[in-house]
Amino acid sequence: MSRVVRALSLVAAALAGLGSVGGCSPAVLLNAVIPSDGYNLHRGLEYGTDDRQRLDVYVPQGATADPRPVVVFFYGGSWKSGTRDLYRFVGEAFAAAGYVVVIPDYRVYPAVQFPAFVDDGAAAVHWVQERITGFGGDRSRLIVAGHSAGAHLGALLLLDPRYLERAGADRESLCGFVGLAGPYAFDPDRYRSTRPIFATAPDSRETMPVTFADTPAPPMLLLHGADDGTVRPVNSLTLAERRREADGEADYISYPDLGHIGIVLSLAAPFRGRDAVYTDTVQFIERTANACSGDVISEPRSSAG
Repeated sequence: MSRVVRALSLVAAALAGLGSVGGCSPAVLLNAVIPSDGYNLHRGLEYGTDDRQRLDVYVPQGATADPRPVVVFFYGGSWKSGTRDLYRFVGEAFAAAGYVVVIPDYRVYPAVQFPAFVDDGAAAVHWVQERITGFGGDRSRLIVAGHSAGAHLGALLLLDPRYLERAGADRESLCGFVGLAGPYAFDPDRYRSTRPIFATAPDSRETMPVTFADTPAPPMLLLHGADDGTVRPVNSLTLAERRREADGEADYISYPDLGHIGIVLSLAAPFRGRDAVYTDTVQFIERTANACSGDVISEPRSSAG
């Protein structure tokens, strides 16, 4: 590991524990050093009328005979913050694996409350289904992914069909879901910080992806850092168990020594060799995308945890 990467690792690890220092987030550091070539970036495309209803599309460079699978990634931010610009390292990560990548912004509290941000996610998926062929993407092979609050949003899109139906989107084109450190089984009414965000829900159980675990849905890969003190790993474990009890396909993988921020930072180019998060994610996407297309696929990796 080079001195630059080693130093960046130490700084990013410190910031991952603190969240941010002086407005400098781990994502800002990573975006400064990740590769800026290998993909074409289309910024600020509108999927709605609000300023927060914008998305970026990352298209791998180089010709391909067939349309590429598409990854739609929703970032986290406690349903209160976040911007797609901070997640260029995620766009680069999946574009480097050969996928068209879409990273939407979505409206957040206090401008909106639940379920507006989930409806925004559904509207972004509908936009992808209508437009992504123009960017070389295969609209019939969509993988939804997300981290933290974004994983919660993405899981609701897959498991509660009402959101995509309202948006006019097609659930059949969704091939799989990758969730990093998602709060799938937490009750927002129990926490002062989240109670007002979800106060509009007539029943807090309707805000919880685990409530809909028995809904027919594509395969799910649920990843969590064992040292996550922000969103406890039991969230991913519980959803995986409930999905399997309902005869759904769900793999849960726990990573030692990774926390809430560290698991998403593991996708960034400087850190891909430190653990298996990136490899596990790409292998799952490849498997599920190929299964959607009917191609022959290899056996999945055995899950741990």
